[in-house]
Amino acid sequence: MMNNITFKYNATKRTAIAAAMITTALAFAILFVYPTANVWAKPWGQSTVPESFSALAEAVSPAVVNISTVKTIKGGGPVFRHFFQGPRGNQDPFKDFFDNFPGNEQQREFKQRSLGSGFIIDKKGYIVTNNHVIADADEIKVKLNSGKEYDAKIIGRDPSTDIALIKIKANSSYSVVNLGDSDALKVGEWVVAIGSPFGLEHTVTAGIVSAKGRVIGSGPYDDFIQTDASINPGNSGGPLVNMKGEVIGINTAIIAGGQGIGFAVPINMAKGVIKQLKEKGEVTRGWLGVGIQDINDEMAEYYGIKDKNGVFVSEVFPGDPADEAGIKTKDIIIKVNGQKIETSRELTRIIAGFHVGEVIKITVLRDGKEKTFNVKIAKREDTKNVSSGIPNKKQEAFGIQVSNLTPEIARRLKLRETKGVVVTGVQENSEGEDKGVQTRDIIKEINHQSINTITDYENAIRKVKKGNTVAMFIKRANSGFLVIKLTKD
Repeated sequence: MMNNITFKYNATKRTAIAAAMITTALAFAILFVYPTANVWAKPWGQSTVPESFSALAEAVSPAVVNISTVKTIKGGGPVFRHFFQGPRGNQDPFKDFFDNFPGNEQQREFKQRSLGSGFIIDKKGYIVTNNHVIADADEIKVKLNSGKEYDAKIIGRDPSTDIALIKIKANSSYSVVNLGDSDALKVGEWVVAIGSPFGLEHTVTAGIVSAKGRVIGSGPYDDFIQTDASINPGNSGGPLVNMKGEVIGINTAIIAGGQGIGFAVPINMAKGVIKQLKEKGEVTRGWLGVGIQDINDEMAEYYGIKDKNGVFVSEVFPGDPADEAGIKTKDIIIKVNGQKIETSRELTRIIAGFHVGEVIKITVLRDGKEKTFNVKIAKREDTKNVSSGIPNKKQEAFGIQVSNLTPEIARRLKLRETKGVVVTGVQENSEGEDKGVQTRDIIKEINHQSINTITDYENAIRKVKKGNTVAMFIKRANSGFLVIKLTKD
């Protein structure tokens, strides 16, 4: 009897142990195996740890292209100069304005070849890339995933956001990308970068979104997606793709020496730019006509602003929209069309998005009271530098290239005045060079007419008939004022 009881006990014990082992195995499968096995159950996965990126790469890669360019340049310089040394590194954002100083050694011209990436957005052959990939190119070649090569032409480019649109011949067989919603992107999401780093075509790298809304000092519209997906020289212009296979960014910049830190232009910002480039070949942005700055703690206390939201108006430009509407210096802009404004960068982006001639409502805080003004938006002058076509070199009068003298440029040049036109380049063997015009010269007057903007400059030149003299009253750093006379041909 005892032996029988012992046998039954041992059998029950063995059954209990076996059941426990089966339960543990099932739990392990549910917790660890099931999610991995089903990672592609949804379109390209919603799991936190994708098993594979193969399906995504196979779907998107055919629409990603390799772009090679040839441009004629003087002297040396790093091939990949478009990559930033750091968000606030030693790279001078105005270096391109002033890289030909008087006295610099003149070097021979040579052909520079460079590589970049892009992606096809429709079967008509339109391709999105970075402006710095194709700017000033004499030749542009596009190579598809199939190996076929095409000559490309520039439809339009926007240096302010570093976006360009080029085109190859239409073909119904082209693979195209789907554009996603970068606003819906969350920090920590998986993303994939596809491009041609160092000329290695159709390289796929994966990582996550490290941050959004990054400001890296490249311009007034900085709003970058930061990612640790490997981005290198040659990736520029290629797509940053979410796990649905949608393009949510344009890979644009890295920090030199910073591993795992890359930046992409959000596709939602790019969509409007691409649309304008496609329709008009240039980008037109709204202009309010004010100098602005963020509100610090002291200003917030002085003006009785609890949350520091709003933008301080440090200057109102005479005759511009804000001035005509009645906005004044020391006003604090707190709303645009009812939308609260928190920072100067946010205000700049919002105003830039309005159409020229559109009337908007600007709410300001003045003497502790809210006032609302109807402002008719004008065209931002920096869009005059946006151009289309090859070779994208505008022939300036007398071979002189100019830009508006902004407060930032004036600060870098150690100048008190913030009005005028600064010479950003002088063409070799031009009349401007022969008569002694130099980079960094500030043009204050032309034929006794005050020059405050590029518009003033162009109008003054236009008034002079062929064969007549143009007298430029110029201020030169460390040399004072001088007059240079040129003859209009």
